[in-house]
Amino acid sequence: MSLHPNFTAGFLTAGYLVAGLFFLKFWRRTGDRLFAAFAAAFALMAINQAVPVLFGIPDEALGGVYLLRLAAFLLIIWAILRKNIARGG
Repeated sequence: MSLHPNFTAGFLTAGYLVAGLFFLKFWRRTGDRLFAAFAAAFALMAINQAVPVLFGIPDEALGGVYLLRLAAFLLIIWAILRKNIARGG
């Protein structure tokens, strides 16, 4: 794997972690579980970006790493549905 994809993966990992920290801060301030779910989802997305570089997986489709991204999106969908159902509609 060349340096450029590794740099991009590192940049994306840092971005996801920063976004997750913002949602974690909002969760601590409000106590709303939606923000906690978003923080967890962004942490999963950060791990999804870092794992192929750390373990030398050339394509994320080969190592099942994409399951982390799937879990992150399912967590976001679940959190949004839970929030809207809790409000009654």
